[in-house]
Amino acid sequence: MEKAPEAFRTISEVAEDLDVPQHVLRFWEGKFSQVKPMKRAGGRRYYRPNDLELLRGIRHLLYGEGYTIKGVQRILREQGTGSVIEAGKQKALPNQGGEGDEASAAPAQAEAPQQAAHRVPPPAPQARPLEGSDLQVLSGVLKELDAVRNMLTGKNS
Repeated sequence: MEKAPEAFRTISEVAEDLDVPQHVLRFWEGKFSQVKPMKRAGGRRYYRPNDLELLRGIRHLLYGEGYTIKGVQRILREQGTGSVIEAGKQKALPNQGGEGDEASAAPAQAEAPQQAAHRVPPPAPQARPLEGSDLQVLSGVLKELDAVRNMLTGKNS
């Protein structure tokens, strides 16, 4: 007997639907404060339909688009849960009914370069040239490190 779409789901039902282990869902609850299943006495979790949609979007961004947890957290913070839910709806993962439909895959591929910018770390700031005082400090640190290494290896220099 299949549940109605608006029915609450247990963690095992959600894990099966999303094809992720239950411990991953618990981990995501800790990483994404927006995921708040209702908990009954004894700690049993019941996921609302909106929780399931949000988790589907998180799964898609992490597994389907290659985002990191921090990347998805940033999207949630800057764009809200609606954008993550929409991301999960735009392109269904293979076990969610998107059986190689090339027409539905095209928009996601067109957006890939823009989304990749969220995953690529920004370039490191340009280093400034070292000044005399910097060189002296670094030289002193190097001598101390050499002395520590010699003490640890038993060498006397």
